Order: sequence, then C-alpha cells, then structure tokens
Amino acid sequence: MQDAFLRMAALAAIFASVFVVAQLALGSAWRRRMQTGAVNLRLRMIREGGTREEVIARLRKNTPRDFDDLPEFLATRLQSLQRTMLASAIPLAPVQILLGMVALFVVLCVILLLASRAGGFPLTMGIFQLVVVIAFCAAVALPLMIISMMAQRRRKRIEMQFPIALDVFVRALRSGHPIASAIELLTHEMEDPIGSEFGLVADEVSYGAELTQALDSMAERWDLEDMRMFVVSLSVQSETGGNLAEILQNLSEVIRARASLYMKVRALSSEGRMTGWMLSVLPVLTFVGLFTVNPSFYLDVARDPIFVIGFPVLLIIYAIGFIMIRRMVDLKV
Repeated sequence: MQDAFLRMAALAAIFASVFVVAQLALGSAWRRRMQTGAVNLRLRMIREGGTREEVIARLRKNTPRDFDDLPEFLATRLQSLQRTMLASAIPLAPVQILLGMVALFVVLCVILLLASRAGGFPLTMGIFQLVVVIAFCAAVALPLMIISMMAQRRRKRIEMQFPIALDVFVRALRSGHPIASAIELLTHEMEDPIGSEFGLVADEVSYGAELTQALDSMAERWDLEDMRMFVVSLSVQSETGGNLAEILQNLSEVIRARASLYMKVRALSSEGRMTGWMLSVLPVLTFVGLFTVNPSFYLDVARDPIFVIGFPVLLIIYAIGFIMIRRMVDLKV
C-alpha cells in the first residue's frame, strides 16, 4: 500500500512539474508573440518587407469596380461578387473563382453521368437534369454560400469594431492629434479587418488622395451605413466647422444604440428566423440524405418523362419559397 502511494505521489509530482514548465514556456512564447507580432495584416506585410505599393495592391485586389462594358444585370452581380470576396479576404480574383467553379462543375457532371451509366441507368433527359442540378449545387452554390458566410462574419466583425475605432479616434482628437495622425494611430491600434482598412486610407492620403474620398472608398468597399455616416460627418465638419470630437462621440453612441436595438429585434424574431431556416434547409438535407443512401430512389423516377417537366417546376417553387422566406426574416433596423 505504501509503495502504491509513493508511486502515485511521484507521478503527481512529475505531472505538476511538466505542467508548470509547459505553462511557463507557453506564457513566455505568447508574451514574445504579443510584443513582436503585428496587429493586423497590413502591418505584418510591411514588417515582412513589402512596399506600400505591394500592400495596397494586395489589400485592394478585389475592390469593386465599374463594369461599364457589360449589361447592368451582369455588372451588378460581378460587383456584388467582388465586394463579397473583398469582405471574405480570399486572395483570389473573381475570374479565378468563376473558372474554378466551372471546371469543378464540368468534372462533377462527367463523374455523375459515368457513375449513373455504370449503375445501369440510361442517360435520359431527366437523369441529365438531375446530374446538372446536383453538380451545380456542389460546384457553384455551395462555394458561394461558404464565401458569403465568411464575408458576413468579417462584415459583422468590422461593424463591432467601428464604434471602438471611433472612440480611439475621438480620444486622439481630444489629445491634440490632427485627423491624419488619428487615422494613423488607428492603423497601429486596431486589429483586422478595420485596422488594415484604415491603413489603406492612410496610405492613399499619403499618396495624395483626399481624406473624405479615401474614407468614402472604404465605405463603398464594405457597403456599411455606419462608415458612410462617418464620412458625411467629416465632410460637413470640414465645410462648416464645429467640434469634430463631439460629433463623432455622438455618432458612436448612435451606432451602439442602433446595434443594441438590432440585437433585441433579432432576439425577438429568433424563433421565426429559425423556422425559416429549417423550412429552407430541410428539403435539401432530405434530398441529400436519400440520394446518398439510395440513389436509385431518384434515378428511377428521373426516367419517367413527366420528371422533365415536374423537376424544373419543383425547383422554381422552391426558389420562390426561399426568396419569400428570406424577405420575411430579413429585418432592417
């Protein structure tokens, strides 16, 4: 009994020693990283030796631009895609993403058609429609949904950071810093994504752009009303004068109050939004589950001539229901 107790005490002492040494090493490494690491991506790229031109070119790679040579409908969609990719921080151009989706779509179509043929199903028009829809959802709709979710997450983060950035900006103004110096302070104090965005503004101003124009470009890139109100406040103050620090302090309070109201509305409408999501996702999950377990359940039906008409009608009805549900749960505050 005494030997077992001594053995357990020795093991506990070894565990405690290893734990303490690991905590000390991890704490030291973390403190060193906090001291030497860059706050945001722009500062990290500058510290790694990148020039200001390279940094600006990389951070503004997917800046939405005008597609005057294209139809309005297509130009609007491409601008929306560029804005989404900019917000998601994906280091790829929209053309690369679209080419990758097209290539994946073609590959999936060929694989599914060969698999259905190998399973003994004739390549009827209904099966071809089913294969095209599945390949389109997997190669186009799913990647776009993931990119949109990433962009929405970063957009929400920048909305949360913006009032804090205004507070830092106001304190800098009250301590005697000029506007350009206050923006430069934000580039060193704020994390991504807003730290790099204000860094772009500082670089553009350094290269000769007007401050309000650079800030307005930032607001257009992110399509946020809070930033537009900030730009309007600076423009009005520069033309009429006034206490800019007090104006921005009031703007920060208004933004926080609006965000608080928005969260209350989302909390009160959470049941309806969850119901809408379930009604939208459940048919897709049911189809994927049944097709994965028993593909012949749909492939046999796809050989029926009426499937050629019924399947597109079903997709149109689902799309109408999805759009209506999205509009019902899309609350504006």
